Amino acid sequence: MIQYDEKIYFYLLFIIPVVVVLFLLLLVWKKRTQKKFADTELLKRLTPNRSYNKGGIKLVVFILAMALLVIGLVNPKIGTKLETVKREGVDIVFAVDVSKSMLAEDIAPNRLEKAKRLVSEIINQLASDRIGIIAYAGQAYPQLPITTDYGAAKMFLQSMNTDMLTSQGTAIDQAIELATTYYDDAEQTNRVLFIISDGEDHSEGSTIDAVEDAADEGIIIYTIGVGKEKGAPIPIKRNGILESLKKDSQGETVITKLNESVLVDIANEGDGQYIDGSNTETAVEFIKEELLKMDKKEFEAKQFAEYKDQFQWFIGGALLLLFLDIFILDRKTSWLMKLNLFNEKRNE
Repeated sequence: MIQYDEKIYFYLLFIIPVVVVLFLLLLVWKKRTQKKFADTELLKRLTPNRSYNKGGIKLVVFILAMALLVIGLVNPKIGTKLETVKREGVDIVFAVDVSKSMLAEDIAPNRLEKAKRLVSEIINQLASDRIGIIAYAGQAYPQLPITTDYGAAKMFLQSMNTDMLTSQGTAIDQAIELATTYYDDAEQTNRVLFIISDGEDHSEGSTIDAVEDAADEGIIIYTIGVGKEKGAPIPIKRNGILESLKKDSQGETVITKLNESVLVDIANEGDGQYIDGSNTETAVEFIKEELLKMDKKEFEAKQFAEYKDQFQWFIGGALLLLFLDIFILDRKTSWLMKLNLFNEKRNE
């Protein structure tokens, strides 16, 4: 297992293609200037000991040194020991609405981005709970199974968008039914499901039935509302540029509104509570307190321990290459001429 301390230094790798381009431009300029002075054969006679390959070698050595130096600055760490640790927590599943209505911008920057931020902030407050993620629109899709890997959870969370599911609509019942399959520990004392949505539901008749079935299995359902009751149109964008607003079959602009009553009913039937997601800090703090009240189940998890710094090997390699670069001169080297690696032997 590898960890990186300062990933931001990876951006320094963009210097390498810039150096290559500058080297090529310098090479072209040199050749043009030399041609104005004399032809190639005459230049070879005037500078018989000059190597025409050392420039490329120096460039490769410099690039390798730069790459190693950057990796050294990032400071990769290797987990040298895998151990099993005891953790206590609850099983939490986040069901995130990714239907087109979540593109409405009545809450900045839009409902979906707000939902993703809420989930991300909740994850930041967790200590040892297991989490899973579901995306749903007209159907539900398992995005991430139950895990303790919060980093992976955030990665999958950020990749969620309204185009990931071809079936449009909002089937909350399918999200709840899928969530019930996530809880694989029969002895878990607390199972929590958070539904983050604007409350639009195209399966109202079967949603309450799904909630009741989940409650029978000991799943507590909280709902988090994102959006405003006054509603907003659904923008249709291409490359971040607004093209039009979604319209219905009569050509009227569709206004999507936060349906709190649906979310409140689901939460009440699921022995949970409805949470207004408009204020991220308030919502996250409330959820944190609710989770702290719950009984924790002890479980085992494997994780790497005793991470050791590896930066010294890369810094050492970079310094060695830079040291070699100093001694690689533009003149031909006698022992290399004997090896004739670059066809540098003169024809007798």
